[in-house]
This record gives sequence, C-alpha cells and structure tokens, in this order.
Amino acid sequence: MTHSSLPSGRLRPAPENFLDGDGIRAVVDEAKQGRRDFVRHAFAAALAGGAAAATAQPASAGDPNILNLPEHSQGLGQPVAAEGYGKPSKYEANVQRRPSPGLTQTTQASVSFAPLQSLFGIVTPSGLHFERHHQGWWDIDPSKHRLMINGSDDSLLKKPLVFTMDELMRLPSVSRFHFIECGANTGMEWGNVAVPTCQYTHGMLSCSEFTGVPLRVLFDLCGVDYKRARYVLAEGADGSSMTRTVPMELVESGEVFVAYGQNGEMLRPEQGYPLRLVVPGVQGVSWVKYLRRLEVGDQPYGTKDETVHYIDLMPGGLHRQYTSTQECKSVVTTPSGGQVLLDKGYYQISGLAWSGRGKVKRVDVTTDGGRNWRTARLQDPVMSKCLTRFTLDWQWDGKPALIQSRAMDETGYVQPSTRQLRAVRGTRSIYHNNAIQSWLVEESGEVRNVQLS
Repeated sequence: MTHSSLPSGRLRPAPENFLDGDGIRAVVDEAKQGRRDFVRHAFAAALAGGAAAATAQPASAGDPNILNLPEHSQGLGQPVAAEGYGKPSKYEANVQRRPSPGLTQTTQASVSFAPLQSLFGIVTPSGLHFERHHQGWWDIDPSKHRLMINGSDDSLLKKPLVFTMDELMRLPSVSRFHFIECGANTGMEWGNVAVPTCQYTHGMLSCSEFTGVPLRVLFDLCGVDYKRARYVLAEGADGSSMTRTVPMELVESGEVFVAYGQNGEMLRPEQGYPLRLVVPGVQGVSWVKYLRRLEVGDQPYGTKDETVHYIDLMPGGLHRQYTSTQECKSVVTTPSGGQVLLDKGYYQISGLAWSGRGKVKRVDVTTDGGRNWRTARLQDPVMSKCLTRFTLDWQWDGKPALIQSRAMDETGYVQPSTRQLRAVRGTRSIYHNNAIQSWLVEESGEVRNVQLS
C-alpha cells in the first residue's frame, strides 16, 4: 500500500493539559481511596471541549490564507539573535513535559513525563526530557564540583583520585546516543488502565546524545584492580544521596561513561549538571545525577534504592533485586490515547521501540488486536540501546480498530503481551512493565487506552 493514492486523514492532538494544580490535588486525594474518577472526568471534558474546533469547515471559493498576503510577507521580522538562547514557537506551547496526576505528593520528589506523542525521530529535545528527582534539582557551580574515585579498601586500586570538571573535560571523550527510561515507566498500568495518554503511560522515557569520558579511562588512571573490584558504587551530590551499585562488567565493556554533555551542549540542571553517570540499557535510577563519588568494591553495596526501592514484587510475595536491565519494549505514539482521527483514509502509524540489551531488530504492528500482524519500517539510524522510530502505512475505514506494536531485539527477545507478563509477574508490581500497549480507535475516531484480557 502506498499513501499517494489514498486520501490523507487528519488527526487532532490529545489534550495533555487537562489537569491544573487543584485537579492534581483532587487526584491525590482519590488515589488514597483507590479511585481515579477525577482523571477520567477531567480528560473526557477536555476531549469534548476540543471537538467543535476540530470539525472540518466547508469548502469555499478560495482560501484566504493563500489569497491574502500575510503580515510576515510584507515587512521586517524580528532581529537576529533577539534572544540569546532560542525558544520554540509560541504555537507549540502545548508541547511540554508534564508532572504526573497524583503519582507523588511533593513537587521535589516527583517525575515529569516527556510528550512522546508530539515528537519526531528519536532524539528528545533537552527542554522536553523527562525528569525524576528524589529531592528536587540543583544548578551546581561547576568550578566547585568534584568527582572522587576511591576503593572500599585501599588494595582495590593503586591511587584514589579527585577530578575537577576542567580536568574531566580535557580527557578523551565519546559521544553516543542512548535512551534512558525510568524503571517505573508504565508502572501505573500493571493492574488496569490508569491514565489516558501516551505521555502518561510511557513518557518516563527519553533519548539523547550524551558526551563524556568512559569510566574505564578514569579507573585505569586510578589503577583499579579489575579482578577483585567487581562492583562500583555511584553516589550523587543532591540531598537524597542517591547511591546505586553498577556491575564492573558494564564498565569493562566500555559503555559506561561520566557525561557532562547532552545534545551538543552542557547537561541541563534537571538532568544532573554538571556531571552524571550514563549506564546504557539500565534503568534511569542508576544514571546517577550530580555525580560526586565512585567507589569500587568486591560485592554489591545493597543501598536503600536497590533493596527497599526499585525492586520487583512477585506474585508469591517475594521480590526481586538488582533487576536493572530495561527489556525490549515499544509503543505506538500516533495514533495514541486522547488523539482523534477526523477522517477516513490514509494514516501513518508511528512509534518508538527500544531494548536495554542491544539493537531493535524488528517491530510488528496490528490494527485488529493481534489477529494479523504486519512488519513495520525501521527508520535509520538503528543503534544499540537507543530509541528506534518505526512507521507503517494504514488506511482507516472508519470502523473500530485495536492498534498494538510488538518489538523484538537482536537477542531474539520478543516483547510480551499483558497476559504473558502478568502470568510471570502478577499485577501488584511497579517496575519493568514492558507489556504490549493497546490503543482502541472508536468509530467516532477517538483513541482510548485499553487492555486486552
């Protein structure tokens, strides 16, 4: 099927700003009672409010936007570099990262979601990158920031070292594209449908080009004994004292690095400026921000954020620890929840796929709930532990459709259905939900988040 012979369908974006501060507080109160009525009602009202504006207008004798010369074609525009740092168009003001409705009760220990449904390609603009903080963010003076490397005992390395930012930035650097995903991404969907749009179901995910120094380079300067030092403790400088254990084999692979750059500029303060750890393929909590210390040891450190938090509750009551790898996963971003298909005709289904174990090898898409699958196109570049954009041509006939994507990575791992994942993990977990996402396109064209039983 080619789109050239098909009438193109129009799509209305999802109303992402359907909750204000009072609304979020109402969601928090309801969450304590196990209810989500306010979210559903507020979203339905926002969706209905936009319906009239999206109605197609009858054809006229001519389009005034063509017949009348616009203001911007008749005069001088704004001066060059009117603002020292460029900003998006005012007409794109609705494309924002947004806090979760009711996920956390304090603004410092919270999360914001990236607007995946409004983005193109694979790179997340730095200003739209998702955030997760445990005690707020800081804008740290780089001239005073230090990175210390030491051992749990003196025999594990020849000499502890302390680096300034200037010293780090003079060392040989690498630049690589990688995704970063919070382990709790899609976590609200374990038991049932909880949120309406792609931004809230999958938006704790972003992808950037990071620049920094391979950790192996720093450890070699310190003379680390790789035979005995098999684990690394990473510690952040914010008030939560975030600490995580990283296996040494990840460092030895050359993939782990300390980053000061993101998308061609210095890290943003919300992303750990001036220094953060990059651990490709591993859940975001291990990408420690405001990185100030690395300690090598001969056993896992058992920190609070890997023994009490960020653990996987299993059906039998036990829980799993140190399950850090982000398994193969995908999501259709267009069409997705809250969007509205306004016409029958051609649409390009588009989405993102990723795997913490390497490259995405294939993505299949269904529009009938899994009865029939078609292989999607993977857009270049396809890189290891990086987001991959996929697309598929589709002609909507105006009837209900159930859209899903299913990714497979280069190891042969296939993304599971919700039923398959729950058979192993149950419904009471929080982390590492990589189940297939389902979007229902109704006859009205409205797209809803649903789960198949």
